[in-house]
Amino acid sequence: MAKGIWVIAEQRDGKLKKVTLEMISKAKELAAQSGEEVTVLLLGSGVEALAADLGAYGANRVLLFDSELLKNYTTDAYTKVIADAAKEGTPSILLGGATALGKDLLPRVAARLNTGLASDCVDLRMENGKLVATRPIYAGKCIVEAVIPESFPQMASIRPNVLAVGAADASRKAEVVKKDVKVSQDDLKAILKEIVKGASERVDLTEATIIVSGGRAMKSAENFKILWDLADAFGPGSTVGASRAAVDSGFASHSMQVGQTGKVVNPNLYVACGISGAIQHLAGMRTSKVIVAINKDPEAPIFQKADYGIVGDLFKIVPLLTEEVKKLKAQD
Repeated sequence: MAKGIWVIAEQRDGKLKKVTLEMISKAKELAAQSGEEVTVLLLGSGVEALAADLGAYGANRVLLFDSELLKNYTTDAYTKVIADAAKEGTPSILLGGATALGKDLLPRVAARLNTGLASDCVDLRMENGKLVATRPIYAGKCIVEAVIPESFPQMASIRPNVLAVGAADASRKAEVVKKDVKVSQDDLKAILKEIVKGASERVDLTEATIIVSGGRAMKSAENFKILWDLADAFGPGSTVGASRAAVDSGFASHSMQVGQTGKVVNPNLYVACGISGAIQHLAGMRTSKVIVAINKDPEAPIFQKADYGIVGDLFKIVPLLTEEVKKLKAQD
């Protein structure tokens, strides 16, 4: 009989991604309703120390898969390990992040387990013993509730930065179960030779709490400096994004693109500078907690979605905002 709520932990360079803690907090809430336990799958190399944090946030048990072959994410290795573990442990629910890694991994795991997957969910709840997943469709214009019919595990991927992280309890310990990693080089269709990191040490767009984005109206890559200055003034957890028009114009890299063909973000504050508000861009940021729009066109569609709007020249307004933010920060 399927039992237990499982969460696939996502870590990078020995640090847990925030979406992992969000999922554990939600899993803990669901487990309280269903009377089940929370199990976290932790894959990597030399990552056992992370089990303490997983326990503090609500994990009852941690299945540790520690191997040099799992040091860096590879589709084949992670899919095999997780699918084999789920077949053996038969969880009722299996959760993962709707991140770049999760979007590659989870559909493959679901196919191996012959089950359904509710993707990019913004909320979860239990109803009559079934997982009900809330997810946006049609570029975020509609919200639907999805239920995985008579198949186990019920799988869902969670959009980063939409669920609250519960308070940690350092006294809470998780049982750590070390598992054999039954993966060989022969199981890998592709071999990871090298990871080339970008120069930026900024927080990823999907995990940022504040994003300052620029559009084609920025006119050049050099002009993005005023957006970086504003992000720096806000402090840690802040970064800069861009619209597709700005990326296509060569003003920003694709890794900075927010929108339907870029990244979906959910910051506490989204500042849109010189962005008209095309539906493709709105699809990537409309769930932001607070949206501020700066545009010289009072009829720009972005103002229909913005909580606050400023009509004017962004090259005058953004530096003024930066100075005001610095003053406010200095008072803290």
